[in-house]
Amino acid sequence: MKLVTALIACLLLALPATAQKRIALSFDDAPRGAGAFLDPDTRAKKLTAALRKAGVKQAVFFVNPGTIGQPGHGDGLANLDRYVKAGHVLANHGWSHLKLASTETQAYLADLDRAEAWLKPRPGYRPWFRFPFLDEGGKDKAKRDAIRAGLKARGLTNGYVTAESSDWNIEALAIAAKQAGKNIDMKALRDLYVESHVEAAEFYDALALKTLGRSPAHVMLLHETDIAALFIGDLVKALKAKGWTIVTADQAYADPLRDAAPDTPHAQGTLIEALAWEKGLPAPRWYDRNDLRIANPLFARRVLGEGE
Repeated sequence: MKLVTALIACLLLALPATAQKRIALSFDDAPRGAGAFLDPDTRAKKLTAALRKAGVKQAVFFVNPGTIGQPGHGDGLANLDRYVKAGHVLANHGWSHLKLASTETQAYLADLDRAEAWLKPRPGYRPWFRFPFLDEGGKDKAKRDAIRAGLKARGLTNGYVTAESSDWNIEALAIAAKQAGKNIDMKALRDLYVESHVEAAEFYDALALKTLGRSPAHVMLLHETDIAALFIGDLVKALKAKGWTIVTADQAYADPLRDAAPDTPHAQGTLIEALAWEKGLPAPRWYDRNDLRIANPLFARRVLGEGE
């Protein structure tokens, strides 16, 4: 069995980059508040166990240290430690999850620095910063460039995203349905979550091939949610069935994409989208279920059985 595994690995390495489909998993907003189905501590335990069972050696959790100790967030520090002990890593998502477009540059950097000071001494730390809301300054290029310069001066790199399917919205819709006492079809919720993210990975990889001429090591945006804890194993299985290899966050952020700094009219969203826009590829440059006008009715119909 070990020989077969080694041979498969060698074959994969021999493939041209365009033939490989590699993706790392990232989770934003840790430690996150309570969701629709689990308390935060149970969620962290289930997510850790599910990642281990699925064979995910290393994911990255982008942390908002300002939420640690807040009501409804469980034992956030213990849960972050649990992820690190399982082999995962931690990176900066800002102290308080500020939106750059509505925050002054110096205040934004100060919030970033506060999170960095908390994270840097901790085990599992990585010098990556992910923009909350994937907002890198919107239409304000001066602010965008100031933050890019600020990250470089601090030795931080952009913890960019290349594939997403707005799982935060699926989670929000599930929470709202639970609070309203609606019947949630859990199988349909699982299928929607898994299907949406696999389709997003396929979409953005196809866009990368058009834009870059190769398939990069992708980074999928997820959040530390109940639905991730419940269904991440199903998602990993479905990705593998489509030919994807799950790689570590370290491997993904070693891709030459880490040096990309695309110049677009509006700085927000996935890196692949921005690079495609910079190259002049026509819209849509984003997976369609990131449009809530499409995603919300789909959730209502499939998960809640409304409008059938």
